[in-house]
Parts: sequence; C-alpha cells; structure tokens
Amino acid sequence: MESLGSSVKKKATERHHKAEVLIAGEQLRLRLHDSKLIKDRRYHLRTYPNCFVAKELTDWLIEHKEAPERETAIRLMQELMAHNIVHHVCDKHSEYKDAKLLYRFRKDDGTFPLDKNVKVFMRGQSLYESLISAEDSIMKVREESSIQYQRTFPGCELIDWLGQNGETSSRKEAVELCRTLLEHGIIQHVTLRHHFFDSNLLYHFRINFRRRRRLTELLGEILRPVQEDPDSPFCLRKLNPETDSTSFLSVQPNKEIKAPLSAVRRSSATSLSGGGPGGYFNSPPGLVECNPKSVLKRVITNEELLCPGAPYIKKTIAIVGDAVGWGIVVRGGKPCHIQAVDPGGPAAAAGIKVCQFVFSVNSTLVLQLDYKTISHLIMTGPRTLVMEVMEAIE
Repeated sequence: MESLGSSVKKKATERHHKAEVLIAGEQLRLRLHDSKLIKDRRYHLRTYPNCFVAKELTDWLIEHKEAPERETAIRLMQELMAHNIVHHVCDKHSEYKDAKLLYRFRKDDGTFPLDKNVKVFMRGQSLYESLISAEDSIMKVREESSIQYQRTFPGCELIDWLGQNGETSSRKEAVELCRTLLEHGIIQHVTLRHHFFDSNLLYHFRINFRRRRRLTELLGEILRPVQEDPDSPFCLRKLNPETDSTSFLSVQPNKEIKAPLSAVRRSSATSLSGGGPGGYFNSPPGLVECNPKSVLKRVITNEELLCPGAPYIKKTIAIVGDAVGWGIVVRGGKPCHIQAVDPGGPAAAAGIKVCQFVFSVNSTLVLQLDYKTISHLIMTGPRTLVMEVMEAIE
C-alpha cells in the first residue's frame, strides 16, 4: 500500500499552516467586530466601512494577551497580511505599520481571494462540522498499534458517509476528495504513514476547526527552530548558570534530579533514539529543578476521573513550544499527571498547572499510557502541542 511521501508531507504541512492562519484570522475578525474595534471610520471627508486603526489594534492585542509586546503584535498582523487576510484600506502600504492607519479584513470588503486552497479548506471545514455534529458520528475513539486515537474514522466508512449524505456521487469521487483533503493538511492517517485509501486504515482530522487559536501560535509555526544542544536530549529547560538556581519551580525547589524521559522537550533524532555519545542520561551541567516525589496527595484512578459527577473539569490547552521545549514534566501512569511546570515557559503561560491529569495529547487519548509513552508522543509531535487535561475543581 502506498506510503506517504516526504514531498506530500511537506506540502500538507505548508497548507495546514495556511489553514491555521485562515482560522486564526477569522476568529480575530469576529472578536474585533464584537469589541467594536472594527467599524465605519471617516478620514479626509471619506468614509471607510468596516475598518480598524492599526495602533488601536496593537493596543488591543497586548491588552487581551494575544501579544506580549508591540513588536510581536506587528509580526502577527504582518503574517495575516502576507496571507491576504488583512490589507490597507487604500492598498498604499504593503506592510503593517503600528500607526494611525486604517486597515481592513478582506472578508469585510469582498476582496478575499477564493483560490483552490481556500476552497478545499472551506470544504474540509464544512465536512468537519457535519461529521462532528452528527448524532451517530463515525468519528470515534479507536485503537491502532495498541494506541487509542480520538475522533478517528476508517477510510471506507468516510467514503460510505460521503455517498450517503450526498457529498459525492461516486466512491471514486469521494476517494479523490479525501486524498485532496489529506494533501492539504486537513485530514491525516493517525500514524502519518499512509495516503488516503478506501480501506480500514484509520484517519482523523488534523485540524480542530472549533478550537480557539492564540495568535502567537502562528509565529510558532513559521519560525525555524533554533539549533539545540544534542548533549541534553531530555532536559526540560536548561537553566542559565548565571541566574537564580530556583528558576524552575516544582513543589520542593531544593531537590534536583535528572529528568531523562519525563521531561518534555523538543530534541534531535539522535536524542530520540538514545544514540550518540550522550545517550539518555548524560545531561550536562545546568539541570532542571524537579521534585522526585509525586506532587499528588494520593493515587487517582481513571475510574475516579471519568466517574459522572467527579470533581474534575476538562480543559483544552494549546502550548507553542519555544527553542528549548514546552516547560513541563509528566510523571505517573494510567493516568499521568503534570509533575512540574517551568514558571517562565510556554506551558505555564498557556495555563498548564501542577497536578493536572493528562487526558489527551494532539487528539490521542492517553489515559491508559505511561509517562514515557506520553513524553515520546509530545516530543515527536508538532511544535504546537494541544493537550486536554483534567483539573480538580476547587
């Protein structure tokens, strides 16, 4: 059976980023309309409908925690301009300027280009909404290679569904549609090994169209990762020797241990395989601060977590990793929990907390997995990590 080629994967990833930018841009547009930041404005005796002032929007992005400072806010809006989502009202400025200039979303003036990629994206979004809203949806938790995946569907069942719901007129047309969706980064094989086939192979949507995006995710997708130190494969975040030794907080910051596999960090292929001169345990000076004892007051079972009326709430959190990683330590098993969080890292900024239980990682259900397997899933996944966690209700 045909495997997924590297060129197809590369194009799918590029188109997937384009789709993420479109979603983030549309979510921002709707929020700005709700905030009345987008409105009709007059300038030099002329009225410009549905526009915003760049300087006001920069202030809004910082105030609403979408950007840490003005420079990042400008880069975010420039990314939207580069994808033809936003433009200057008179098209006199090709760059986004943090000034009293008027800009507008192309969707608000009918100039948004509906090219083939956008049409495929819109078709994928429509199918996603129809599938996820169906009473007896084909998107279910299924297992492949002893790993459970959420919201999956066999290729043949999706082909059946498309024909039964009038989306396509033949199985051949349905297969062509699904292969196009995969090539545009909208659906994917659960292990990324295969193209789309009318078979029992499992697939799921690569894009969660309903998840609220943080604009900073866009920069996390387009920035090239900084070269990492291959000698510290599983350090959570290397401490600067010149800084205070308590810069990574757990419960007892005076305890220090090496974190070989529980520390979640992006690493090189050599590190993942345990090869190279360093191996798993040869971390250099500058270790993470981590509590060797469990932060949990008592052992919690999956049955307790999932019991109706249990005092836990499920949260979906997106974490954009930086050059060093995400800044968390995962421990335990069945279920695993968050053992430690770097207060200055991406996870803390996104809302991850100590003692939360890990429910899923990038749409993969992980309640039955141990911390080593979960750490591997995170480290081999995308830089933007989407976690579902169970948090105790206080």
